[in-house]
Amino acid sequence: MPKVISWIPLICGLMLGAGILLGSKFSRENAEQNEIDASYGKIRAVLGYVNAHYVDSIDNKKLTDQALVSILQTLDPHSDYFTAEEVKAMNEPMQGNFQGIGIEYNFIRDTLVVMVPVKGGPSEKAGLQTGDRIITANDTSITGKSATEEFIKGKLRGPANTKVKLKYRRPSTGKISEVTIVRGTIPIFSIDAAYMLDNETGYVRLARFSETSYKEFVAASDSLLAMGMKKMILDLRENGGGLLNEATDIADEFLPEGDLIVYTKGRVDGEEITKATKKGKLEKMPLAVLVDENSASASEILAGAIQDNDRGIVIGRRTFGKGLVQEQQALTDGSAFRLTIARYYTPTGRCIQKPYNKGLDAYEADEANRYKNGELLNRDSIHFPDSLKYTTKKGKVVYGGGGIMPDDFVPLDTAGGSHYLDALFKKDIFAIWALEYSDHNRDALQKKGLNDFRKNFAVSDNLIAQLVKTATQNGIAENVAEEKRSADVMRRYMKATLARLTWGDAAYYVMWNDTEPVVTEALKQLD
Repeated sequence: MPKVISWIPLICGLMLGAGILLGSKFSRENAEQNEIDASYGKIRAVLGYVNAHYVDSIDNKKLTDQALVSILQTLDPHSDYFTAEEVKAMNEPMQGNFQGIGIEYNFIRDTLVVMVPVKGGPSEKAGLQTGDRIITANDTSITGKSATEEFIKGKLRGPANTKVKLKYRRPSTGKISEVTIVRGTIPIFSIDAAYMLDNETGYVRLARFSETSYKEFVAASDSLLAMGMKKMILDLRENGGGLLNEATDIADEFLPEGDLIVYTKGRVDGEEITKATKKGKLEKMPLAVLVDENSASASEILAGAIQDNDRGIVIGRRTFGKGLVQEQQALTDGSAFRLTIARYYTPTGRCIQKPYNKGLDAYEADEANRYKNGELLNRDSIHFPDSLKYTTKKGKVVYGGGGIMPDDFVPLDTAGGSHYLDALFKKDIFAIWALEYSDHNRDALQKKGLNDFRKNFAVSDNLIAQLVKTATQNGIAENVAEEKRSADVMRRYMKATLARLTWGDAAYYVMWNDTEPVVTEALKQLD
């Protein structure tokens, strides 16, 4: 009995302590809730007074949308609000498909021109070809300056299994035809190109990380392995990111079981760790990863995992620097918001998020400032503080605080640049010229095939003159000195664009990469 009584003061003390802690917790939670309620009250009061007294009529939806954008963007550059229309447009590339007739098109001289029918899509099956000029959709004109992007999408896209009647003109014959196309589900591929650069080196260009990216990557790598691939170049340039799990699954293909891929830390969600499993098929494959200033988020996770695990060489220019993880929440009207809930860290412990404490405008001006400061042209112009220095297992020094710095820096290729060349891009002159050329030569080109075109087709001075004439017809004055300076670059774009219109998107990269400095450097490093 005395032994039992001796525990009573301790038990009472523990209960009292627990009560104090719980009381303190509830008190803090109540204080936080009161503060939130007060903030909501302020917003309601202001909106109510605006509606009651503002001098003009109010669009409450627009006002609310703008307020939500302002609130979320105040937090960080990647927390944001999106209308229902914006959500639909954003989700399509991530889902890997949309519903429509399946064409890539351009608006040239106020006319909608089929650039590339999606392979196996409804338009290709119905007989539409590159170069066809679409005149009407369901008897409504879709030509002229009044035909906006949204108007055209509204006519061509629609639920699968619905029909649209098109009237089009084929320049090679001059004939006007009609066709009824049954809309379908059109894939949006993550991989722009996958082919053999030489007898041993496979090349894969990954444009985004969507729901189908890992599946596409496995299929592409299996195909390249069957062709004899012994080395791989994975091109993540211009890849702005996407779904985190797709990036980690692809990283898993290269890393042995147990290697750390990435971990995230949040104020509420705590720490989540992702490690490689034993499923990887490419763990021994010599690897080069290509990056640039537009490689962001999931691209940086993949590149960081390869670099920090000493698994391959990263080549190119410093990446964007997005180390924040967003979660998307849908709202009842179809709109949604994304909120940053965590930071992610590469295997060495780096957070590569670049600073955003100077506001959104300064954050968005970072790429222009990199160019202005010479960072895209000279590695020595890039400086990292020693406090952000990390070391891989094999002793390689890497840095956090502003993107992934490549192991092998390749400057931006500015050779042949000119104001004249910029004007050609601005008015899509390469596409217009290539379309006109392919209208009359497509059958002959396709008969010889892509490999023959790659080896033997040369852009002559006469073809350059044709391009200049096309530019003049579209309001770009001749500039002989700048044409001469940019001639080699013009030839590269002409050949690559013509290949794309003849054989599809992948053919563009087959042509372009033959003389691409970053690809050339990757081949050299892998050798």
